[in-house]
Amino acid sequence: MKAEDTPFTGLFEGPKQFIVPVFQRDYSWGTKHCLQMWKDIIRAGSNEHVKAHFIGSIVYVAAAETSATITRWLVIDGQQRLTTVTLLLAALRDRLPDGQGEEETATEDDLPTREALEDYYLCNRHGRGDRRYKLHLRRADQDTLTATLDGGATPKVASERITENLAFFKNQLADADLDVVYRGIKKLVAVDVCLTRGQDDPQMIFESLNSTGLDLTQADLIRNFVLMRQDEERQTQLYHGYWQPIESAFGARYRTDFDKFVRDHLTLQLKPSKQLRSDEIYQRFRGYFFDTVKDDQVEDVLSALRRFGGFYIAYSLGQETDAKLAEPFRRLRLLVEVASPVVLRLYDCYSRAKTLTRAEFIQAVELVESYVFRRSVCGMQTRSLGQIFATLAYRIKEDSPLLSLKVALYRQGKKRRFPTDAEFREALEMRDLYDMRHCHYLLDRLENHSKEVIDTSSFTIEHVMPQNDDLRPDWKAMLGKDWESVRETWLHRLGNLTLTAYNTEYSDRRFAEKKKIKGGFNDSPLRLNKFIREQTQWTAAEMEKRGKDLAAKALVIWRPLDVDAEAVKTAELEDRKAQAARYSLDKLDFEKSRPLFDALREQVLALGDDVIELCGPNSVTYRVFDFFLEVIPRKRRLSLLLNLDFGECDDPTQRVKDTSEWAFVVHASESGGALFNVDDKTQLAAAMHVVRQAYEKVSE
Repeated sequence: MKAEDTPFTGLFEGPKQFIVPVFQRDYSWGTKHCLQMWKDIIRAGSNEHVKAHFIGSIVYVAAAETSATITRWLVIDGQQRLTTVTLLLAALRDRLPDGQGEEETATEDDLPTREALEDYYLCNRHGRGDRRYKLHLRRADQDTLTATLDGGATPKVASERITENLAFFKNQLADADLDVVYRGIKKLVAVDVCLTRGQDDPQMIFESLNSTGLDLTQADLIRNFVLMRQDEERQTQLYHGYWQPIESAFGARYRTDFDKFVRDHLTLQLKPSKQLRSDEIYQRFRGYFFDTVKDDQVEDVLSALRRFGGFYIAYSLGQETDAKLAEPFRRLRLLVEVASPVVLRLYDCYSRAKTLTRAEFIQAVELVESYVFRRSVCGMQTRSLGQIFATLAYRIKEDSPLLSLKVALYRQGKKRRFPTDAEFREALEMRDLYDMRHCHYLLDRLENHSKEVIDTSSFTIEHVMPQNDDLRPDWKAMLGKDWESVRETWLHRLGNLTLTAYNTEYSDRRFAEKKKIKGGFNDSPLRLNKFIREQTQWTAAEMEKRGKDLAAKALVIWRPLDVDAEAVKTAELEDRKAQAARYSLDKLDFEKSRPLFDALREQVLALGDDVIELCGPNSVTYRVFDFFLEVIPRKRRLSLLLNLDFGECDDPTQRVKDTSEWAFVVHASESGGALFNVDDKTQLAAAMHVVRQAYEKVSE
């Protein structure tokens, strides 16, 4: 690598071409950047004491394909500065009259002719085709720059940034001293960093120059990392085949949403124990790439990004074209922002693996919707939802996606559990729901759980019994002598809440008026208001009845978790096997009890072909589905923890102890009701008598 300070204009001199690789982002500087550069140039050009103005670094490496007449360089860093100065020079060229500056006494800081300026800094005199231009950009950027340099018509698909910035510089030059401008341009200095092809690592240098992360998204860094490692032809092939379609599919939301997608995609690939931070996505992607991907697998990585990117766009960006899927997607997005890892995993099973039908896909998404909403209504913890959904996504199996999702939801643990019907019903009937974040969603779903959908997006929540602290006398009379207690109890509960487009008109009118006025409950087309229309009064009894009816309907809409018990046991056993794989019998501390254990082990394994032995850090467990025996080595004996209640254990020797007598059993990983200590081989027969009872119990 060679790095040295050089006049910025010197970079353009001679027959050469700087090429912005196809994978790099488009030219993105706005007029505010141009204005700052303009001010710097004018200040430098008008002050003879300013010898130079530093403008940053330009990093480039020789292109694989070049020629003896025109040297071609791939720009690693510096596209924005190179393009902006080129636009200013193009605008300055157009302000110069032909022939100016040709006097013999002219110095290098005098204004050149229009032709000379173009020859020095903008075009290669002997270049043909694309090689005519000293700077070659991407796509619409290049088409617009070409039209600018050649004086041609602006292309139909033009670069907005180049067009705007060129117009800005032309406007600034209209009243400027061109000599001052040119002197200022000549004083621009850059760090000229020329890399040696095959020796220097362009990506490493690019990262160090952009370590602050300013302007560059995590997606920019990932794209450059993957494509910069390839030769120019391969870069172009991979960019057009994979990355450009992803960019195009995201459209205007590429800059804002692609990083979020990559985080979710990496979550599925890496299965981190904690949710990935937005500022560590690129570094984690690098680690994933180096640890699991070979250079010849780059296409596989980009193919997966493209496929999952399509899933993300369909779900998270609301662009699903299948109406049957789009509606449950929409409802889930209303409830939670971080469910996409689960949906992406399900979508892959549905679209690629074909192990999930559309009906099952919808059922799975609605199950997640029910899980989130039930927990919200029940006031259960909603923190760490990102990690909850990531963990659920890891546990979805490709060969049985819906079943494995159900099992995963069931095995969430007490703090993350799926609320029961009883809990959900009680919360719906008894909780104040008005201030709940998803109150409108609740009422809309209760209304529109039907083929005949009414758009309630413009409707507001209405309290049938008014919120006004100073209730009208007729309301007090209707509610009875305990009206204050009734109002405090029932005001914000489900039975008193509905939707209407006439909230202002209803105000705190009498109940009879709310029914009869124009747009009142009697005129309402909402099914949600049918019960209200049929009542002659509105008291605690009516509110309670309506609340119970709506809660019963909610149990049908937001269904409970129904999962096969055997599937849950199988999943638990698989997890235990995976944990046991980390340990071995040889690492257990038997001391002098190993011969005794070997004799016992032979008889336990002989109980049946379904006996599974799992070794842990301090004990050995024997299971069918449930555990029936845990053997805990001691110095000179074995402690046998049995899956039996002490009272149901048949033990003629009376050696069995009730574990409830101790706060815990040392080194035990299971919870059993009976404990049998074996001191020598003469006690094995008695031990096996109770072990067989435990085995038969779990085998029933």
